[in-house]
Amino acid sequence: MVNVVFYGTPDFAVPALTRLLDSPHRVAAVVTQPDRGRGRGQRVSESPVKRTATARGARVLQPERLGDGAFFATLSALEPDLAVVAAYGRMLPDAVLAAPRLRTINIHPSLLPKYRGAAPVQRAIIAGETETGVTIMRLVREMDAGPTFARRTRPIAPDETSDVVEADLARLGADLVLEVIGALEAGTATERAQDHAAATLAPRLSREDGRIDWRAPAVAIHDRVRGLHPWPHASAVLDGARYLIHRTAVAALSGPDAPEPGTLVEASGDRLLVATGHGGALAILEIQPEGRRRIGARAFLVGRRWSPGRRFDTVSA
Repeated sequence: MVNVVFYGTPDFAVPALTRLLDSPHRVAAVVTQPDRGRGRGQRVSESPVKRTATARGARVLQPERLGDGAFFATLSALEPDLAVVAAYGRMLPDAVLAAPRLRTINIHPSLLPKYRGAAPVQRAIIAGETETGVTIMRLVREMDAGPTFARRTRPIAPDETSDVVEADLARLGADLVLEVIGALEAGTATERAQDHAAATLAPRLSREDGRIDWRAPAVAIHDRVRGLHPWPHASAVLDGARYLIHRTAVAALSGPDAPEPGTLVEASGDRLLVATGHGGALAILEIQPEGRRRIGARAFLVGRRWSPGRRFDTVSA
């Protein structure tokens, strides 16, 4: 049995925490972000990890600062053998990293060294990757640069969105981290240094990442829509109004001449077709006027006089 301190905050971390709580190992404490105001009303809410830990009777710690002496004293008193980190949301100070007797390990949803950073799943889909995975690594000071213990791969289907892929990677990571903990406990775990020259970055997303550049190929825009769902969403502007684009499909133009990118080619029935770069087209299947609800193309076009020839803005993301 290993004495574990778990660090995590969002939904991604819940499967790993649940597996640990169900395992023979002892979860001495669960460290998660302080309760924050969320949404337009800034209603204070607990993190998914806190809700799970509280429901299971686990001890919850929510330090404002990990470098605080009081937190480190509490951590040291727990005498952890191991720390498991899953999307905690903050960098751990050196003293906190070194506190466990065995290691501080991290569940990272990419095939390291690719996509180091805060948005690995989203960036992989935006880049058109057809495969991703989850890596268990030892945490070091440099972001996601520590040696790895194990990884597991999965394909990315052409129409999968980031939330679906991330949820599956969370489950894979939960299984894999238990295997690594078993190897660490038995003294059979092997560290493998990352190839730092092959590293790529996955920086945090912002709303600006959602702005569609219609000059890009249709498949690249489709990948952006998938990667940015459910947040911050791909978006487009037509006649000064902003629309969130939720679901799309790569389509083909029927005529011999390619319209300018961003041009509305068809807007009838359930067909909302927009010209893209490289002579392509994108079918918008689900759309949301800003401040309104998300609806399908057919329902959206009812009562709207969107005629072919109108153009979405082509401002680059």
